[in-house]
Amino acid sequence: MVWRIGFKRLVGGLAGAAVLAAAAGATAAELPAPLSPPQKVKVAYVPILKFATVYVASKRGLFKKYGLDVEFERVKSGTEAIAFLTQGSIDVGGIAIVTSLWNAWNRGMDIRIIAPGALEPFTNSPTQLLLRKALAAEGKVKGIADLKGKRIATAGGPGSGGEYLAAKALERAKLTIRDVELINLNNADMPAALERGTIDAALAGSPYADQAIKGGYATVLEGDLTPGLMTVAFVGSGKFLKERPQVAERFVLALAEAARLMQGDGYLAPANIEAYMTFTNTTEQAIREGNPVVYDPNLVVSFDGLRDVERVHRENGRLEYTQPIDLKAVADDQFVKKAIAALGQYKK
Repeated sequence: MVWRIGFKRLVGGLAGAAVLAAAAGATAAELPAPLSPPQKVKVAYVPILKFATVYVASKRGLFKKYGLDVEFERVKSGTEAIAFLTQGSIDVGGIAIVTSLWNAWNRGMDIRIIAPGALEPFTNSPTQLLLRKALAAEGKVKGIADLKGKRIATAGGPGSGGEYLAAKALERAKLTIRDVELINLNNADMPAALERGTIDAALAGSPYADQAIKGGYATVLEGDLTPGLMTVAFVGSGKFLKERPQVAERFVLALAEAARLMQGDGYLAPANIEAYMTFTNTTEQAIREGNPVVYDPNLVVSFDGLRDVERVHRENGRLEYTQPIDLKAVADDQFVKKAIAALGQYKK
């Protein structure tokens, strides 16, 4: 089970010295030697904090430590990264795990998840299921079961992450998306829609959820819908993983070391903040004032989580196939296992 570092960080964090000691591990002698000459690795990424382990690994010299010369390609979306992966023009991409990926895997697309990006928060997730305040005040909706037949807004449309979260919320009352009317709506438009009463509920993220609540238009009906879920990941091309496994092993090892430098108080270490700002458009103020992003220091690839995401989309009729997919076609955690064997398990 992934250690719930997100919760630990949110309630106070660990001391920086303890983080560094844990990150060093007790088996440093087993760390692989740097590759010589240094090997090039091309990485495509969407400039968001969910992929920050790769930023820290780059800026803090962890890739160089293992003889890797990492070249970054900034892309607009995971779809663009997938195209580059399948063309063979990049080795690794940071992408969201969406329905188009599942369909592509089922058709034999040769890319594999090799490490998680950020995880969904274990507690106090900024994404919440909001209920129009008038419905709550009138007592017409007291729980999720009362949403049957109601209009629920999600961002992204059929097969999106928003729809998955809605389905997970509805499951708590043994409902499905077929029991409600889902409306595709941008997050930014949700507060106004709640105020006007054109929707009954919404799955909204920060800052729009806060805006609707503070404006008096909505109240929280349910939160923490998928604690610890891996919704984004680092994916390697089949060619890269098969032909250069030693490079892939060191790449994931550097990610693991970076994740350990980002635990507790280390999340806001000056060197890390510099890395975040180098690769994204965020500011230091936004980083310090925002909820810390959760990174697993042991980089567990959760097959159970993947299986659940696939199941929900499949049962919702969003996939081209009807039988569970073989997850060996989806993820390869051998590189994570080697990294953790070298570093040792991170423990609180």
